[in-house]
Amino acid sequence: MFPDRLDNYRWLEQNRNTKLIVYVTGDRRGMETQISPEILDYFSDHLDEIGKVEKISLYLYTRGGDTMAAWSLVNLIRQFCNQFEIIIPSKARSSGTIISLGADSIMMTKQATLGPIDPSLNSPLNPQNPQQPNNPTARIPVSVESIQGYFDFAKNEMGIENQSDLKEILLKLSEEVHPLVLGNVYRSRTQIQMVARKLLNKQLGDTPEAIAKIDKIVSFLCSDSGSHDYAIYRNEARDELGLNIEKPNDEQYSKINEIFEDLREELKLLDPFNPTIEIGAAQNHNYSCRRVLIESVDTGTHIFKTDGILTRMAQNIPQPNNMAPIQRTIIDNQKTFEGWKHEQNNVPLQP
Repeated sequence: MFPDRLDNYRWLEQNRNTKLIVYVTGDRRGMETQISPEILDYFSDHLDEIGKVEKISLYLYTRGGDTMAAWSLVNLIRQFCNQFEIIIPSKARSSGTIISLGADSIMMTKQATLGPIDPSLNSPLNPQNPQQPNNPTARIPVSVESIQGYFDFAKNEMGIENQSDLKEILLKLSEEVHPLVLGNVYRSRTQIQMVARKLLNKQLGDTPEAIAKIDKIVSFLCSDSGSHDYAIYRNEARDELGLNIEKPNDEQYSKINEIFEDLREELKLLDPFNPTIEIGAAQNHNYSCRRVLIESVDTGTHIFKTDGILTRMAQNIPQPNNMAPIQRTIIDNQKTFEGWKHEQNNVPLQP
């Protein structure tokens, strides 16, 4: 909890001559969260308390989220400091990598990874998930690079070059993926490349050498890596991509790791949320899941959480031919609260 991490936060601030903000989007299975635009207001509270300083360090753990929220967060933080540093204890993937591209330096532990920044689109127009045919909201994410890979396969592997044949392939694809989704795929790909170039330009400059380096980084992160799950460890980030990567010394690593272990335990990142296991043998069970965390020494914690009540219920399943219905037990999940709360030393502040 926050009081247990506070001494390590203060140690990092003194050691790095910085002001520290911690941001974690939890990836607990069943309670996953992502970077979203709503965080900007909460970051503003922390940054206003910090004020204008020479350096700010963002301790970051995330699997990704909204591209423009990542872009806006970098620009917001840079309004309050001259130097911006990222500290990655484990994962800063997808939009987390975009945030890292906007920093002057990135401190990565041995376990830390960046990842490709090609987005996957989710919308009501996406293809229906065949594994959930009775759930109209269950849609398959459409990967930008999967669409590009489809055309690359047709041209490079199948040798299709005739424009008429390529047009047929596009029309066939549009029968499976809505044309508006395909249009958004192209727009998102262009947008994410633009964002990455602008962020890197602030760090690397606009000389011909820098532009060539930026092109190489963006190309790799957007397509050449081949898979959105590709993990980029610090040696590759430094030696192959040319990012400004720093290794923590033993004492820094110990403090960074202690913080992460405590965060992982608080948000139960390794403990999937399973209503059946959560309720156990009880008839009713109240639960509270802490899912996203933004905190700093002086402002305390902004926490996004979900509270609810699990209830064991009997459900009758009708049978054909006037046979007696089969009764089965289901777990009803009634949410009682979902949103943000502000805590100081993990005690909710009075409104």
